[in-house]
Amino acid sequence: MGWLRVVLRFIPAMIVLLAGVVATLILRLPERLIAGQARPLTSGITTWVCRSLLLIIGIRLTLKGDVMNRGGAVVANHSSWLDILVLNARKRIYFVSKAEVEAWPGIGFLARLTGTVFITRRSRDAAKQKNLFQDRLSLGHRLLFFPEGTSTDGLRVVSFKSTLFQAFFAPELREEMAIQPVTARFIAPPDASDDFYGWWGDMELAPHLLKVLAHPKRGAVEIICHDPLFVRDFSDRKALAKACEAAVGSVFEG
Repeated sequence: MGWLRVVLRFIPAMIVLLAGVVATLILRLPERLIAGQARPLTSGITTWVCRSLLLIIGIRLTLKGDVMNRGGAVVANHSSWLDILVLNARKRIYFVSKAEVEAWPGIGFLARLTGTVFITRRSRDAAKQKNLFQDRLSLGHRLLFFPEGTSTDGLRVVSFKSTLFQAFFAPELREEMAIQPVTARFIAPPDASDDFYGWWGDMELAPHLLKVLAHPKRGAVEIICHDPLFVRDFSDRKALAKACEAAVGSVFEG
């Protein structure tokens, strides 16, 4: 029965994903000619695909708080590959990812297609990355970062790395830049361990994907949108990173 559930979920999921890729490829060229880097059409396709995949997989999504209705950054905890679906399912965001992901087979293609921002961690690229952020923010894009720098079991938040926050203190960004902390709290299906959806350490993607698809009962995820923080209210990147970490982690306290 587990394998049957995998097949009955995997096939519709691939159909939805393929339909989204084809629609995006068809619309992206005229969209680029008319709107440049802005994505007034294809961004909606990404949101629809992510909502549909969560429904097929069997994860119920609830939203608490208000999604920031302006360009800026979003910082969230990182529990699993499922975060990509969950965080895109309510309102379009653009992930900021390490440059190596761009070369990954399949995943790199999807990341490029959906407008992911690729960065390096070399200090000599700091000015280039600041300009890249500024260009995307000027389009009203919300850029999403995972400041933990790694995924976890989904039951806690580890210390936020402050390096990426430095770009927001550039004079061109600091006065108007807003950052919204967001917490994704996964709730395991009945009879499953609390860390059922967590994907971390040396866990392989394929076995984890099969485990999620095979489970007979539905799980859930809560997205908690905290109040946006303005960069101008903080003295430096470390103070801002600590404030964001405290907001995201508050959901797991107690």
